[in-house]
Amino acid sequence: MSTTPRIGVIGIPGKWSTETLADAVERETGFRLLVDMADVHLDLQQNTLYAGTTNLCELDALIVKKISAVYSPNTLDRLELLRVAEQAGVRVFSPAQSMLRLIDRLSCTVTLRNADIPMPDTWVTGDVDSAIEAVQRYSSAVFKPLYSTKARGMCIIDADQPDTELEQAIRDFKKENPMMYIQRKIELPGQDLGLVFLAGRYLGSYARVSQNNTWNTTIHSGGRYQSYTPSEEVVELARRAQALFRMDFTTVDIAETDNGPIVFEVSAFGGFQGAKEGIGIDAAALYVEHVLNEVDNQAGSHG
Repeated sequence: MSTTPRIGVIGIPGKWSTETLADAVERETGFRLLVDMADVHLDLQQNTLYAGTTNLCELDALIVKKISAVYSPNTLDRLELLRVAEQAGVRVFSPAQSMLRLIDRLSCTVTLRNADIPMPDTWVTGDVDSAIEAVQRYSSAVFKPLYSTKARGMCIIDADQPDTELEQAIRDFKKENPMMYIQRKIELPGQDLGLVFLAGRYLGSYARVSQNNTWNTTIHSGGRYQSYTPSEEVVELARRAQALFRMDFTTVDIAETDNGPIVFEVSAFGGFQGAKEGIGIDAAALYVEHVLNEVDNQAGSHG
């Protein structure tokens, strides 16, 4: 390229992964712009998308590390704004449409299951009686918000309790989650896996290992990362899962069970920390290298 590209990073200022990515962009380009989507405004009359005094529609690219601190339907609105930048010719990594399909847990699940990707038994309903039936069928069920990260808002509801307590537990969950996403509780071998992909290329795997006998292994709940080498079957399953979403960078969460590997989800943003601590790779630097190559190729094709 004849000029150095101007690449903005969308994330949460002060957070390690966001700052690491912004640092990597600045090292390669000399340009640093860190954008919190809470501060962005769209003017559809002018087709401008401003963060402070910078019109994001005039940048060469935007890399999305995090769209909001907590997932909610509002997160989808923030991603919609980025479609305006895409229409103006700004390359967004990963594409806004791809991220939109992953933020909503149900959208991700339906896409995976329509492609016959193995997942935990799942029941989705807005009806309390139907949810009771699901718990009784599964014996122990994990209730998950449709929008959440790091197991926040999830809870386990068991069938071996009085009917009134079972119903009340479900009604309490339903207050915050009108559409209830319910999965059979899987007995994990003390860990689950994160398989990292860059533009569809497999970079490696890490395990999240439970440290305190909690039912989930998230770092938020005290788990830790460590290196792990999965079987080719697991790698190929993850490859199939992530290929459904056209992500530039993502992590596929998988558990190995007695009945074979199952996929929990494909991440909208992927984990830099797991890649660093578990695999020993600088995912931010590799990601920026990929972005620069893509922007360069795009500029060349227009030239």
